[in-house]
Amino acid sequence: MTLLPYVSIVVPAYNQENYLDETIQSILHQDYKLIELIVLDDGSQDNTKKILQKYDHQFYYASHTNMGQANTLNKGWYKARGEILSYLSADDLLMPNSVSTAVQYLNEYPDIVLTYCDFNLIDPNSKIIRKVSAPNFDYLEMVKRLICQPGPGVFFRKRAFNRTGGWNPEFRQMPDYDYWLRLGLNGPFKRIPQILASFRIHEKSMTFSKGDRTMASEPVRIIEKYYRSQNNLPKQVVEVFPEAMSNAHLISAQLHLKAGRWGDTLSAIVKAAQYSKPTVMSTRSLRILINALFNRALHRSFWTIRERFSSDTPSTTH
Repeated sequence: MTLLPYVSIVVPAYNQENYLDETIQSILHQDYKLIELIVLDDGSQDNTKKILQKYDHQFYYASHTNMGQANTLNKGWYKARGEILSYLSADDLLMPNSVSTAVQYLNEYPDIVLTYCDFNLIDPNSKIIRKVSAPNFDYLEMVKRLICQPGPGVFFRKRAFNRTGGWNPEFRQMPDYDYWLRLGLNGPFKRIPQILASFRIHEKSMTFSKGDRTMASEPVRIIEKYYRSQNNLPKQVVEVFPEAMSNAHLISAQLHLKAGRWGDTLSAIVKAAQYSKPTVMSTRSLRILINALFNRALHRSFWTIRERFSSDTPSTTH
């Protein structure tokens, strides 16, 4: 008989008063009971503290001076007692069977170090925009094409965390991608082909916001640091360095374009071509840039139409 492991979930909260309560409830209503919930208020200026005070003695929570997502997560994970670690952004959600399903997979596949799942993309009102099927795990693809396969609903072994260390506070745009690159050197990840989480898009979310130049340069800095600091990388990983750098500059171009910095966008595309012209000429690179131009506008239009339709629909009394 396999003993059920303790699972520690860290929620870093920063000015997410509109969504934090729903996030916490999604964890408290899991069908798996061996859960340690740690909610850390990262210097919020809204009503986060009042929301947490409602849950006095139900789980561990604390507030500290703002120090960023990476440092907050690391603080929680180093405090955690569980054999399995996880995190959930304070505006995202877990399905009731998320933890139990992840534990089942981790027990069934002892060689894997992390599980991730498919998820719903939801709007500010928790309405489903679309369902996202995550790519199957391929470490080489994650390196060379900057595909961040894990999304919300990840669970990973603490022993792998102890070998890898925590998130790098240097990164604010893609700290998760940087971490999965490093964690993946300890063993394979496993996709769970079920919708077990929800990822929220809203005006204040990192995915939706316009980052500054430093944040837009992160993809390049992550790949440079990865190749510079990791010893004994697999041969096939070393060989795709030019393609990885080219794609890193393309993602940087996407982030610049999203913020309306046309000159920086063109400069990043030129640098991408210097590493790999075929990569820049591919249809994928075109999709990356089109996404930067229209993604935010399409989501706003979708929300507006849905809200208008909802307000115009007569209520029905049952």
